Amino acid sequence: MKFLDEFKAFALKGNVMDMAVGVIIGGAFQKIIASVVNDVLMPPLGMLFGKTHFGDLAVTLNPGKVAAGAEPVLWKYGAFIQTCFDFLILAFCVFLLVKLINSLRKTPYVAPATKDQALLTEIRDLLKEGHAAKK
Repeated sequence: MKFLDEFKAFALKGNVMDMAVGVIIGGAFQKIIASVVNDVLMPPLGMLFGKTHFGDLAVTLNPGKVAAGAEPVLWKYGAFIQTCFDFLILAFCVFLLVKLINSLRKTPYVAPATKDQALLTEIRDLLKEGHAAKK
């Protein structure tokens, strides 16, 4: 029973629940970014470079055998380029989102001072006052 209690305490911690919400929202956010990349950004870029979609770029590794009726073996470097564009745009959007959230925070979080820290701060302030009085 202790194992189940430990698991329940772990699963219901705020951090775990926040992470679960983040993963769910991240999945939906990824679909939005994929649509922006595939439907908005890539068509003009593809037209600029003469291809409609980078994912279609490939090199046939067995051109002689394809003529004889074999299946082509493709090296799909365009899919890699497309995935890199997706990643860069997603990373940029996450950066902007984090920057926006940080700018919306009124004051940064400061951990509450312990008694020892408060005492040391008071001693430091008294020493500064004593040092300033001597000058």
